Amino acid sequence: MSEIQYIPGSCNIGKREIQRRQFVGVAGLFLSISTFVTLNSIEASIVSSLAVFFPLMMTFTGFVQSRSKFCLAYGFAGTFNIGKLGEISKVASPEDRAADRKTALVILGKSFLLAAIATGAVLVLLF
Repeated sequence: MSEIQYIPGSCNIGKREIQRRQFVGVAGLFLSISTFVTLNSIEASIVSSLAVFFPLMMTFTGFVQSRSKFCLAYGFAGTFNIGKLGEISKVASPEDRAADRKTALVILGKSFLLAAIATGAVLVLLF
């Protein structure tokens, strides 16, 4: 299998960083489920139940980044990490940084939309 390479606006993290994003997604899923169970057991108000959005956002941000092989924080910062954890490199070209920022915004938007839809589904289940 070929090694992952930095591709502006398309891929800015390597295998270990992808695994970290998957872990964040799983941790967010665990928090989302536990928040849902807690909200259901205490019969929380609709306003209080909106708090489930935050762990859902964590879930979808982690999974969307891992699937995209792209870290939105690195995209906004103009950096990338394809190698070992902690070996962050700067993106040299302004055009490449702009492409990375655009992709980061798309990932943030997708994650927000998915979290909002899932929050709506949770509210339907709770009420």
